[in-house]
Amino acid sequence: MTPEDLRAAVAAGILSEAQAASLSALANDRAGKRAALPSEDEPFEFFRGFSEIFISIGLVILLTGVTALLAAFGGFALLTLIPLAAAAIAWWWATYFTLKRRMTLPSMVLASAFGVGILIFAFTVLARSNMDERAVAIGGFFLAAVGMVAWYRRFRLPFAAFLTGGAALGAIYSFTASASNVVGLVGAGSYRAFFDLGESPAFATATLIFGIGAFLVGMWFDTRDPHRLGRHSATAFWCHLLAAPALVNTVAVTLMNGGGTGLLAFALVLITILALVIDRRSFLTAAIAYIAIVIAWLMGDGDGSGWIFILLILGAFITAIGTWWVQLRARVMQMLPDFPGKSRLPPYGSTE
Repeated sequence: MTPEDLRAAVAAGILSEAQAASLSALANDRAGKRAALPSEDEPFEFFRGFSEIFISIGLVILLTGVTALLAAFGGFALLTLIPLAAAAIAWWWATYFTLKRRMTLPSMVLASAFGVGILIFAFTVLARSNMDERAVAIGGFFLAAVGMVAWYRRFRLPFAAFLTGGAALGAIYSFTASASNVVGLVGAGSYRAFFDLGESPAFATATLIFGIGAFLVGMWFDTRDPHRLGRHSATAFWCHLLAAPALVNTVAVTLMNGGGTGLLAFALVLITILALVIDRRSFLTAAIAYIAIVIAWLMGDGDGSGWIFILLILGAFITAIGTWWVQLRARVMQMLPDFPGKSRLPPYGSTE
């Protein structure tokens, strides 16, 4: 909104002068913070100081001790309730460390403890019913995901989106994947086949669906904070961290196992462009191993020292694209025509 809009709102009685002044101050403050950030910055905060690491270690030890104490004095009959009690304690402590102290890493520890507690409690309760193993897994992961959604709504912790996505992925795998197929692939050591749409269609399809969903959720949050100053951007970061491996692994492994190394190279180019457009480096990070494979394919058969040149080329490529990320993104965005949502993506500067 422009200053003229604010004055018109005051004149129309929609806003008071004090409210208009507060909005103007907030807008100027946000603009100043964004301008103070390096132009290539992608804000991410894991902890704010060593004190948070120190407190997090203490919380892990304390939660372990509390759980052991409940198990020692609760008896076997209350073992089912111990994970739920630990989750409740984590929720209680989060009202201080998350809502009052605004500590990042301790909040992540408490959110993880809450999610694990709900998951174990759900598994334990459902396993005692007449439900089959697949239904128990689906129900347990679903309840854990619901619990993490409740955590996010209460504490507005971006990391809770990552835990929610992990629980949702577990529920999707439990619903779509064949347990016998997974066990067979593990037994054969064919871990790469997990993401192959041809060799493990259920598992790979579930991964692809999850990746698409996580990407769309991440974009929903991203478009609500294009300047990346607040909680929505941080939440989008965790969503993209889930989406990138799911999408890149499924596409890359399927093309590579099918002998389409050329198609893999083309797919990696598209992934690079997508990462530049949405200004998220996580997609390229997930694709680094496949970029190395494409470089090896382009180099052809060589002697035993070929991997040295692969490392040199890959390192130079990653370093260069990271160094000139802002200029590359500006060039790509200027070349692209206007499309819905382009104006709601992070702003881009000049190509200099």
